[in-house]
Amino acid sequence: MSSSTSSKSKAATLADLQALVSGLQAKFPSGQFTLGNTAFTTAALVQTLTSLIAAIIAVNTAQANAKVAVAALRATAATVGPVVLALRRNLLAMFGNATDTLALFGLKPRKAPAPRTGAEIAAAAAKAEATRKARGTASKKSKLTVTGNVTGVEIVPITTPAAAPPPAQPAPATTTTAPQGTVAK
Repeated sequence: MSSSTSSKSKAATLADLQALVSGLQAKFPSGQFTLGNTAFTTAALVQTLTSLIAAIIAVNTAQANAKVAVAALRATAATVGPVVLALRRNLLAMFGNATDTLALFGLKPRKAPAPRTGAEIAAAAAKAEATRKARGTASKKSKLTVTGNVTGVEIVPITTPAAAPPPAQPAPATTTTAPQGTVAK
C-alpha cells in the first residue's frame, strides 16, 4: 500500500499489489532489493506482498459476511422483537411487583411515576391551552356556536344530455284496486 494521503479503493489497491507481484516475478525472477536498510529477494518480496493481498481479501470477505450477518440480524430482530416485548409486558403484568420472580427473568418492576407538583400541573394546563389556541381546536360547546355563513355563491345545475325515452311497454289490464289500508266503495 502506498503511504500517500490519497485514498484508493480496496479493489484498486489489490490490483496494484497483484501487478507488483506479477511484474517482480516477470522482470526480476532472482533479483535482490535493499528497501529501508533491509535486503529482500524477489521471492521474499512476493511472499510479503502476497500476505498483504491475502489480508485484504480476508477483510473483504469478512466485511461481506458481516453485511449478510447484520441483514439477517435486522430481519430476525424485526420479527422476534415484538414477541420479546409482548413477553416482557406479559411477565410484568403477571408478576407485578414480585421482584424475586421478575429477577429470574432479568426484569425489574415498573417504577411508579413521581407525583407531580402543583407548578408542573399548572404548567401542563397552560401548555395545553396554548396548544389548543395555536391549533384552533375548541370544545364541543364552543364548536356548537360556530356556524357557517355563505354568501355570493352561485349554484349551477348539472345538466345531462336528454336520454332516449324508454321503450313502450304494453298497457296493463284496467282493473281498479283500492290502495292498501283503504276500503273500496
